[in-house]
Amino acid sequence: MTGYFGNIEKDTEKNKYFRKVLFTGPHLQLVVMCLQGGEEIGNEIHETVDQFFRIEEGEAKFVLNDKEEHVLGNGGAAVVPAGTWHNVINTSKNKPLKLYTVYTPPQHADGTIHKTKAEAEAAEEAEHH
Repeated sequence: MTGYFGNIEKDTEKNKYFRKVLFTGPHLQLVVMCLQGGEEIGNEIHETVDQFFRIEEGEAKFVLNDKEEHVLGNGGAAVVPAGTWHNVINTSKNKPLKLYTVYTPPQHADGTIHKTKAEAEAAEEAEHH
């Protein structure tokens, strides 16, 4: 299939993996994510990548540059500009947080699936060595 065509809300809600790449193009990448209760992405920075987030289920706390905070629920959207430290935290202890994110340009290898946060961290560690 050329590009991505689907119901992004349903695709996001049915995703149970920490990270699953749905589409990678030359300038943009679409990824669905599921954070378990209390889980967080982890503080990170993308020097040359702008990132868009949309919450489909649950509540997310965004922490920018260790000081600015925003809490968003279903339907909430956020844009994190390149060069900004950011973390996304699932505020619920027991309900999953389901979101999708768009990276411009792409950040992960095409077809990437990380079933858990631990798997994602191991893969990122391997990429940097």
